[in-house]
Amino acid sequence: MSTYKISKSFRWRGKLTDKVMQVCRMFGLTADRLTQRRIINNCRLEINDGDIVYITGPSGAGKSVLLKELEKAIPTSERVNLARIKLPRDKTLIDCIDADLLTSLRMLSDAGLNDVFCILNQPANLSEGQKYRFRLAMAMAAKKKFIFADEFCSELDRITAVVISYNIHKFAKRTGTTFILASSHEDLMLDLAPDVLVIKELSEKAQVIYKNKKF
Repeated sequence: MSTYKISKSFRWRGKLTDKVMQVCRMFGLTADRLTQRRIINNCRLEINDGDIVYITGPSGAGKSVLLKELEKAIPTSERVNLARIKLPRDKTLIDCIDADLLTSLRMLSDAGLNDVFCILNQPANLSEGQKYRFRLAMAMAAKKKFIFADEFCSELDRITAVVISYNIHKFAKRTGTTFILASSHEDLMLDLAPDVLVIKELSEKAQVIYKNKKF
């Protein structure tokens, strides 16, 4: 079990133009109050190996900020982020997975890629949803301790997203891989079954709920 304390703040640094001052007057806001205001994102998390951490809340609440700051706390050698996985043009999906055939097929299937014509295609030629699932398969095949994914399954139809969530839960428990996921969708909760739920509302505090607190 490891403890992570995340804190990130932002100050308003815009220019006090005529329009800005007019808006301030409309809402009874002084220039001093505007320039001194700080948006604070902080959180304290207790995470075990194989946990699924799900950061959720409305758009603009700071989910991505918490995810990025938590990612910085993990050594580069121990983490992978879906957003930074490249899409090869010179290999088929099955050849991109560095494992034997059956393991490669299982990785792709866990990520929702089980159509033969898709498996024998090049990643760069896939649809946006398929590209996302390919990156997920590559992340799982990378054998890193932590997998980070912002906007988790947001581009996918909800049935596919639910199936992948269920598969990820099984993969995390089977391999001890920790998933740090962020999304505004709440329809994945049942199948994803997160161990740590972080609810980030439009305020500076985040609510952290543990499924089984044993520490």
